[in-house]
Amino acid sequence: MSSAMSASAPKPAGMRQMNERIVLQAVRVHGPLPKSDIARLTRLSSQTASLIVDRLIDDGLLAREPRTRVQGRMGQPSVPISLRADGAFSIGVKVGRRSLDVLTMDFAGQVHARETVGYAYPDPRTVFALLDEKLDSMMTALAANAGKVVGIGVAAPLWLGGWRNFFDTPPDVFAAWNEIDIRARVQALTPLPVEFAKDTTAACAAELLMGQGRGLRDFLYVFIGTFIGGGLVIDGRLHAGPKGNAGAVGSFPVRSEDAPQLLNVASIYVLEKRFTEAGFPADAAHDQRALSADLWPLCEAWLHDACPALAAAIASAAALVDLDAIVIDGELDRELLREVLSRTNTALDAFDWQGMLRPRLVEGEIGADARAMGGAILPLYTHFAPRHVLFLKSGMSA
Repeated sequence: MSSAMSASAPKPAGMRQMNERIVLQAVRVHGPLPKSDIARLTRLSSQTASLIVDRLIDDGLLAREPRTRVQGRMGQPSVPISLRADGAFSIGVKVGRRSLDVLTMDFAGQVHARETVGYAYPDPRTVFALLDEKLDSMMTALAANAGKVVGIGVAAPLWLGGWRNFFDTPPDVFAAWNEIDIRARVQALTPLPVEFAKDTTAACAAELLMGQGRGLRDFLYVFIGTFIGGGLVIDGRLHAGPKGNAGAVGSFPVRSEDAPQLLNVASIYVLEKRFTEAGFPADAAHDQRALSADLWPLCEAWLHDACPALAAAIASAAALVDLDAIVIDGELDRELLREVLSRTNTALDAFDWQGMLRPRLVEGEIGADARAMGGAILPLYTHFAPRHVLFLKSGMSA
């Protein structure tokens, strides 16, 4: 990535001050707000909140929207304050076992450009060369806004070199990942700061901040990708755990000699394998082709094995953590994903729920981009969120 495209990130006056970060977080979490509501939610005085908002507007991070009259309130219409979408940008990267995804995200969470490169397996020599190329193209696409990029967030499996026997690859390729510090390798490509998170933890962050998580405080997140995985939200906060591996649902034990873990039965790679063995393309497992008359019987067989195993993992999780819901998303056609939810819900009926509360199943809203979008969130929060409430969803309510 060329240094010519590494213009310094915006440094608004006083951004190190916690109150400014808290104000930005309030607007991000609750949407456009008048100054009076910002003061109430942040517990700042009206004068302090007003001064901070004005300064952040001058810094280009907040914007005034047209006056609106709030139903039930007397007096002059209020002026909502919103995030200024072009106030800052970030780049999100997902390094996966089947593809590399790179996208740009603005300060309001909208994706502006994205590129995906597929591969049969992740050869690190190929992956990092491709990433270098894509980072340059993303910066070029941002044009005049390239100087507002605050960092790069990378989402990747913690054990990208694991389970190598599932893929037809040269023996040294997966082993090479065990010696690679992914964040450090990406950092060597760019002068921008680089953040890293487990891929499904990053996806969970995207769901927490931009999807179903806006209405939930405690949930287990399940993402059905090449390997099934997940994340955990407790009390409105993303809980990564001391090693960054919380919510590793793919490693739940399964009572089967052929399938020792949940990922052996409920991952997309299992469906891909069924397709290729029947003479169909593996990538059909990720889109509406899976719903065709020729492929649906193979999907039925996968659902028959995957959904009861997923239900058992959910029941075990519910016994350990008091959860509002299980949010399930993935890189599947939405109709097939809804079939997963429906059949898993039916499988949950067979469990004895005495002594624990059955969580409801909820369809995720972000989809296949969740991991790269979660990666893009990381630098935005590092730069602009109150650090002690990183990924706080609604803790600032009055």
